[in-house]
Amino acid sequence: MEIKPVAYIYTDFTEKFGIPRQSGRAPSLTGRIVFESDYKSELAIRGIEQFSHLWLIFGFSNADRTRPSLTVRPPRLGGNIRIGVFASRSPFRPNSLGLSVVKLEGIEHTEKDGIVLNVSGVDILNETPIYDIKPYLPYADIKNDAVGGYGDELSTHSLNVVFPNPLLEKLPTQKRQAALECLQDDPRPSYHDDDRTYSMAFAGYDIHFKVQHGILTVFSVEQITDCF
Repeated sequence: MEIKPVAYIYTDFTEKFGIPRQSGRAPSLTGRIVFESDYKSELAIRGIEQFSHLWLIFGFSNADRTRPSLTVRPPRLGGNIRIGVFASRSPFRPNSLGLSVVKLEGIEHTEKDGIVLNVSGVDILNETPIYDIKPYLPYADIKNDAVGGYGDELSTHSLNVVFPNPLLEKLPTQKRQAALECLQDDPRPSYHDDDRTYSMAFAGYDIHFKVQHGILTVFSVEQITDCF
């Protein structure tokens, strides 16, 4: 079976580092879903405004497809423990497909792109192909008795962030909260080095930081490109 993108999503992350590890971890992180020509029609989204959230089936377009493996090493487990690929959400999958829930913030009609879905809570790289969009149905999709395995142990992990106001104010106002949420989610791999300086490319800026004793401190913000 051959599948083709129905749309592309545009986000503030042009590099993998810093992207939230799951959707919803950075509620203020937004994206724009722009449809391909065959789907730039009101007919394709008729009724979608009734739903607060959407499932996105997308492609891990930057994943290395030359490395098929039955096991993976999740970064949040320290990178030393191997688990089955189907017991993980690793991007290195047989078919490189990802699944995310996003919040539908609104529908925009533009001269350039036609119909655009504005969404939030994204965890997806900029210009990622979207293969399908489905409504999130709380009565079917929420499982109150669900068990999250090793993921439950990691769900509350976060960092305290020190982002001095003069540096934070270098970011566009509408991007500041999302940047804070992404940093709080701890973009580092679990096998991190406390003496290392990290750089997160976000919304056209390089944010440089260090982490010591559970506190992430931003010490430099440099503009690299205009944000979308």
